[in-house]
Amino acid sequence: MRARPLAVDGAFEFTPRSFPDERGRFLSPFQEPAFAEATGHRGFPVAQTNHSHSRQGVLRGVHFTATPPGQAKYVYCPYGRSLDIVVDLRTGSPTFGRCDTVLLEPRYFRAVYLPVGVGHAFVALAEHTLMTYLVTSSYAPDLELALDPMDPELALPLPEGPELLMSERDRAAPTLAEAHDQGILPRYADCLALAEELHA
Repeated sequence: MRARPLAVDGAFEFTPRSFPDERGRFLSPFQEPAFAEATGHRGFPVAQTNHSHSRQGVLRGVHFTATPPGQAKYVYCPYGRSLDIVVDLRTGSPTFGRCDTVLLEPRYFRAVYLPVGVGHAFVALAEHTLMTYLVTSSYAPDLELALDPMDPELALPLPEGPELLMSERDRAAPTLAEAHDQGILPRYADCLALAEELHA
């Protein structure tokens, strides 16, 4: 498995080796030894797995979890095609406000690791796009937060074309500046401390 650091501190892209034969192929989207070597963490404690199914043109995010408790994610796309977007929302981070993208699809089965406090969004580039998430905490609605993906300050590299389909929650989400004023953005130091406990 190949690992590539992204422009957001602590985030990585992983590409597994594929083993094709006359029956099809076999691969492992998540491999703990490769994850540990790249991130420096001992492991990835999975508390829950999630799947989302999206029509072409759907934009989900920018989503993040209140910190504490925080949540780390490992995401891949087993069917369809998506533009995955990682956004650093951690105040005090050396890459605060920066974003990076990875094309996720089942040809290469790339995956993205998002550390605690990092925001996530994606655009479905094909019909019936499936996204699979390994997450380190169970779903708690009161802890799930969002930012406006159209915020000019974030300047997300969204594809041009027809208007993207978004939930009402994402349309009404605060901008980065508003979230900062509301005190809901994660603090980088807290995220690092929580990650140490999480991956111990």
